This record gives sequence, structure tokens and C-alpha cells, in this order.
Amino acid sequence: MKRVLLLVCRGTEIYEAAAFYDVLGWADLEGSEPIEAVAVGVSEEVRCTFGLRIKPDRLLEDVDAADFNALAIPGGFEEYGFYEDAYAPEVSELIRVFHDAGKPVAAVCVGALPVAKSGILEGRCATTYALSGGHRRKQLAEMGANVKDCAVAEDGNVITSTGPSTAVDVAFRLLERLTGGENALHIRRLMGFDGATGNGQ
Repeated sequence: MKRVLLLVCRGTEIYEAAAFYDVLGWADLEGSEPIEAVAVGVSEEVRCTFGLRIKPDRLLEDVDAADFNALAIPGGFEEYGFYEDAYAPEVSELIRVFHDAGKPVAAVCVGALPVAKSGILEGRCATTYALSGGHRRKQLAEMGANVKDCAVAEDGNVITSTGPSTAVDVAFRLLERLTGGENALHIRRLMGFDGATGNGQ
């Protein structure tokens, strides 16, 4: 079984988190091999962007990265406290552990910023949210990343992207890395992302 650690910070944008959870859930049910997404938070209850509250499966302090094959990081809103959790030293350490083990680290939108904060994007290609004057991309560059103007950037074991609209694509790219292209394409078709209707029943 493949296992993905889904980091759910305060202020996480729930759509971005749900993209990982849904794609991986479909893959577990309909794919070529079992795969599980496990939500982890800094606290027992997380208030996401726009107020939805969720309870992560695990607390960060109880997680052993060795038990997981990849790390997924949705972005979030500063107004809802995203960076208070996402920039925590224990989050940076978690990202470094996954990276140093050569495991995929997939981040959506401003989820790229805590990845850069950890130091693993120094001199590497990455992208993040481009609107609002481009200040998030400036922050990414200030943390040492080589910022690319593209929807999704991949450099080694790290995937970053520009915004909520890319969340499903990032989830599928992560699925492909973990289970292969044929399986990822199969799940895309079942979910209707290749223009098919999908059955899902």
C-alpha cells in the first residue's frame, strides 16, 4: 500500500486539500494498488479557509515520515492563519525529511512557500500564486527558488503549482509518481477528466 501524508494547516483552502483526498480515494477504490491519504495537522481541529472545521487523522508530533511515501501540501489564506502553521519549524523539518528521503513533495498554490521556507527549493525551479501583484512569487524567489511562469513546475521530487485550478492536476501527477502513468490515466478517465463521463458507480 502507498500512503500519502496530507498536511492540513490552519487556513488551508479546502478545495486544494479535497483534490488530493478525492483523487487518491478514487485510486484506492478503482486503481491498480491500494493508496491511502492520511490528514495531519498541528492541532486536533483545523479551521480552514472560509471557516470549515476538520479533524485531522493524526497530529504532526505523532507522525513518522518513514511510514509514508509522499507529502501533499495544499495552500491556504493568510487571513485565516495559513502561514502561522505552514511556517512552523516542525513543518519545515517534516518537508526536509521527505525531501532528503527522495520522496515526492507536492504543493498547490502557496503551499510552495512552506516548501521554500524549508530550504529545499534553493536554486530549483518552482512556481506559486501569480495574481495579487505577484507578491507570492516574489516571496518564493526571496527564499531562493528559481520562479517559473507556468501552471505546474516539477523539479526532481518536488511539484509546485500556481493556484486552486491546478489542484487536481497536481494530485494526478503525484498519483502517477506513486503508481505509474497507466493507473493515473485510468483514474482520470473514471473521474471524467479526460472528457469521458466516468461511471464511478
